[in-house]
Amino acid sequence: MSTGPRSRKDSGLYYGWYVIGAMFFMALVGVGPRQGLGLFFDRWTEEFDVSISMLSLMAGAGWLVNGIAHPFIGNLTDRFGGRIVMSVSMVVVGAGSFLLGVSFNLWMLALVYVPLVSVGMAGILFVPASALASRWFKRKRGTAISVLTSGASVGGMLMVPFMAYMLETVDWRMTWMVVGGMLLLASPLLWFVLRNNPRELGLWPDGDDGPSDAVALTSVTGLGRQGPLAVDRWQNAYRSRPIWVLTFGYVVCGITTGSIAVHFVPYAISEGISVKTAALAFALLNLINLAGVLTTGVISDRMLRKNLLTVVYGVRGLAFLALVLLPPGLGLWVFAIVGGMSWLASVPQVGALTAEIYGVQRAGTLNGMLTLVHQVGGASAVFGAGLVFDLSGSYSPFFVVAAATLVFASAISWVLRERVCSVRFVEADGQPGLAAEGT
Repeated sequence: MSTGPRSRKDSGLYYGWYVIGAMFFMALVGVGPRQGLGLFFDRWTEEFDVSISMLSLMAGAGWLVNGIAHPFIGNLTDRFGGRIVMSVSMVVVGAGSFLLGVSFNLWMLALVYVPLVSVGMAGILFVPASALASRWFKRKRGTAISVLTSGASVGGMLMVPFMAYMLETVDWRMTWMVVGGMLLLASPLLWFVLRNNPRELGLWPDGDDGPSDAVALTSVTGLGRQGPLAVDRWQNAYRSRPIWVLTFGYVVCGITTGSIAVHFVPYAISEGISVKTAALAFALLNLINLAGVLTTGVISDRMLRKNLLTVVYGVRGLAFLALVLLPPGLGLWVFAIVGGMSWLASVPQVGALTAEIYGVQRAGTLNGMLTLVHQVGGASAVFGAGLVFDLSGSYSPFFVVAAATLVFASAISWVLRERVCSVRFVEADGQPGLAAEGT
């Protein structure tokens, strides 16, 4: 009699999709405090008598602390599971967002935003979620991670305009209190729906009936077939080339997404564009990104993920050039359309590649390390963009640098030898088609 996990195809939808749905909703509501922060810069400069660069310094410090927190969050996920990590993190972000609404000066804003909101964000976007999805899905891993990531796109499309509406209708303090309340109410959903592994419910990944006898034992342990570079200690991953390729690309990803997440609305205001228009353009960016993330996720399960990363970074570079070369009113919308095609599309590819090259056992920690460098890049860009604007009166010099770094990220992604090191291309006997040395 079999005692291993079983399939529940006869009971309807595979439970893994409920897990993905809960994390989709988590990203949707959780993205507000990050992507909506720039909406408040104009109000805060007036009320607290501070400069854009000072607010950028606070935001950049938040991104930096968020990055430092990610490896620890990833390690906690590997040890205790994503269920408790994400549930508690949502409470922390919700409480921190509420407290932003009662802040009375820049120092209290920073005290709440940096150690509370920013650290809590590490637990909901996207390291624990990617690691958890990688345990529930193998064949459809790219699709699953793309679906949960697309929650942030929907959140940007809904939460940012909602926060802009609240800002104009009531005031900035009430806006943050409402957002905080929404996040606190979302936490119980995560706790009741999430499960750390399909084995907890007697299931196999992807809802399959089970693996062949040759790999049954490893599947029961949750590891499955391993690629040539799979590690049981996360530090060992840094002895091979792929992790460095992913790292360098993710630094650039952080530089370009971080700067826009914080400075998109201030850029629009500096060019005489209203907050409402900027919020609508940002919503369009996220709407298009929703389609882009889902499409690239599905496609990546059928082709090389590194090829999609190459395209994603290249397209984003074109979007930044549009902000520099086109009139502001036109450039804003072109950026929303072209940039939206690639905005979060790198997240599912990097998350899936990490699990497929180095295994799921340390996927949380490794994704945390990658997100650390992503956020360090973002922190430097958030502050750097604000400083460039204060010194030159324009964001254009920074946008040119951002476009150049994206060309670099596109080029190095292309050289990743995915066929050699990814478990997707390992033969059934567990042997790679080519020697892993030098990959």
